[in-house]
Amino acid sequence: MSLQITSLTFDQATAILHWTYPPPYDFYNMEVSDEAYAELLDGSYQAVVDQEQLVGFFCTGRSAQVPAGLPLGLYADDYLDIGLGRHPDVTGQGTGFAFCSFVLETVKAESSLPIRLTVASFNERAIHLYEQLGFRRQSTFSTAHATFLVMTQSRI
Repeated sequence: MSLQITSLTFDQATAILHWTYPPPYDFYNMEVSDEAYAELLDGSYQAVVDQEQLVGFFCTGRSAQVPAGLPLGLYADDYLDIGLGRHPDVTGQGTGFAFCSFVLETVKAESSLPIRLTVASFNERAIHLYEQLGFRRQSTFSTAHATFLVMTQSRI
């Protein structure tokens, strides 16, 4: 892989909004709407490309938080929140560690804060990967649609 990070374009946002994941990962399918475009293009999202092909994205800050965790006090400002997404065609192929490591290195170069992420608790594949990357389980919370796990990684 020869990964690069670029600003997310309108065309890339359109592609991401049309990604279709198989069950149970269809939970991550997005609805195409003006609000979804506005969020993806608000500057908090970056594209990850491999030889000019969009293979994923990441976001930081408020966009990476699940809103239901806010009133529970799970998102204190002493961490940088990160969210990750990969093209459905490249998931489950053993390249997640390289992808996530690349994104984490990029984010850490721009912030001295430790990293926090929130993942759906059914996504054991991602949780296992995050644990390999040094993330530790911190808390869980539920919404009407899913239970989420908040994980943190200390600054190394």
